[in-house]
Amino acid sequence: MNQLNYADRADFDNADRGFVAGPQQSKITTADGRVVWDFDSTKFLDQDCPDSVNPSLWRQSQLVARAGLYQVTEGVYQIRGFDLSNMTLIEGDTGVIVVDPLMSAETAAAGLALYRAQRGEQPVTGVIITHSHLDHFGGIHGVLDAGSDVPLIAPEHFMVESVAENVYAGTAMLRRGIYYAGSNLERGPHGLVSMGLGFTASTGNPGLLPPTVTITKTGQQESVDGVRVVFQVTPGTEAPSEMNFFLPDRRALCMAENATHNLHNILTLRGALVRDAHIWARYLGEAIALFADESDVLFASHHWPTWGTADIKTFLSQQRDLYAYLHDQTLRLLNQGYTGPEIAEMIELPPVLANAWHARDYYGSISHNVKAIYQRYMGWYDGNPVSLWEHPPTETAKRYAECFGGVGQIVAKARGYAEDGDLRFAAQLLRHAVFAEPDDTEAKNLLADVFEQLGRGAECATWRNCYLTGAAELRTGIKPTVILAGGMTTALSIPQFFDSLAIRVNGPKAWDARAVTDWHFTDLDEHYRLTLENGVLTYIPLGGKTPAEDAEAAFTLTKPQFMGLLAGKGMDGIQHTGDATVLTTVLGVLDDPDPDFAIVTP
Repeated sequence: MNQLNYADRADFDNADRGFVAGPQQSKITTADGRVVWDFDSTKFLDQDCPDSVNPSLWRQSQLVARAGLYQVTEGVYQIRGFDLSNMTLIEGDTGVIVVDPLMSAETAAAGLALYRAQRGEQPVTGVIITHSHLDHFGGIHGVLDAGSDVPLIAPEHFMVESVAENVYAGTAMLRRGIYYAGSNLERGPHGLVSMGLGFTASTGNPGLLPPTVTITKTGQQESVDGVRVVFQVTPGTEAPSEMNFFLPDRRALCMAENATHNLHNILTLRGALVRDAHIWARYLGEAIALFADESDVLFASHHWPTWGTADIKTFLSQQRDLYAYLHDQTLRLLNQGYTGPEIAEMIELPPVLANAWHARDYYGSISHNVKAIYQRYMGWYDGNPVSLWEHPPTETAKRYAECFGGVGQIVAKARGYAEDGDLRFAAQLLRHAVFAEPDDTEAKNLLADVFEQLGRGAECATWRNCYLTGAAELRTGIKPTVILAGGMTTALSIPQFFDSLAIRVNGPKAWDARAVTDWHFTDLDEHYRLTLENGVLTYIPLGGKTPAEDAEAAFTLTKPQFMGLLAGKGMDGIQHTGDATVLTTVLGVLDDPDPDFAIVTP
């Protein structure tokens, strides 16, 4: 049984330790005045926990809402509470090294300005990006100008992974991300109280710059502005491309996002590649062996530090055991024939882990992490042939309604289950009612009520946000998604541009279409042949070779001109031979992704 000790204030003491100064302004805005971060919006967390929020989640939200500049140790500072993540500042011989410059240029610039107001106008003399998630590199243009000769250090495959995650399934992830982040919820006791990992994500302008120094192996050392840095590569953990690092002269260990003050995600609810809980635990063990004895402080790119060698070892060993336990027990039970949903109901953490505040379900959860581990090894199929060819949700819902004698009977049954406290099954029944008759107001309102009750009890912030967002959309419909402009697109390689077009091809519409075009990018000295055939868009690099089959058209242009062409700006400045109208064949079979697709309704 969980026995959480609310009298334990160690996390609050550590979260406040080293406080230097609070924000210089109440809001952070873009150049045109759009608010991207509002410090005042977290003031409601100064109150005692209301009935509308799980007390454990309220405690975590109070901790992550603290904002300002904090000293971690001599020469190491952090900006916290300016974004979902932390930005760390390491003082060197002639300036400051920035680690993980937040999600937006605006929040990163504001954080750097606060640091400089307290520590002097030090130039940025290096940048370290620990991993390939947007909230750790998106603010790069707030601290570094494009074309700067300042060293930018990142783990191997950083560019490939950081771009791929935001392009190939980017629209679907953005839409689902609105649910798990609670982006459209009002901030307060009845809406967004935090994301557990941080309060929320900023909404400024993200960007991306390629690294100038790549970390490829554990033990690799670099000197940045006189600061010695020893790296540990941890691919396949919290991100496909990630690394921890150690500052031997400061006795300070940075764990990136591999060890934070919550259970993290094996598969985030917005969608991603399934992470490897086994290798995650192994790399945490390796970090203990490599660095723990020499560390006086551990900090990460979220939450607050841990001080003292003994406490660092305890924290890291419990984090290691957390992921190892979930992995090993899931494998044990799946090998006994249990499925993901069954295992998720069976696994309980050992008491030491269950009662550790840093192992709670604030961002990830035991339930959806266990299902993700099962998915990694076994896939979507649970082994029962019934699951091979089920009807899709709407057709299933119509048949449930028929079996129950109509949607009204489903709603009546669901209301009874809800009144008896079985909110989970009430939600399952009401999903069928809503999908069978999406205009049935009673069904939608009752499902919204059930979602709100489930949200109020959720310790996991992302579960709460999903429930409450679902309730809001059932009541008032879908709010249009805001697509942020930024510097991400320019970071795409030409092959990645082609790949992003290929996944938009409407296959049936393109069955009989054929087009062959050659592309010469003069600014990159790259040549490609792009072929549309059999409903598939493929490319090959030409190099200096010319395939035997002639292209219908050949284009000579720069990468910016190509981006303009895709954005609908036409052929201005682009040279071509052959029939340029063949492009209409390709562009005519592309679908536009829908950033506002329905989730809780059909």
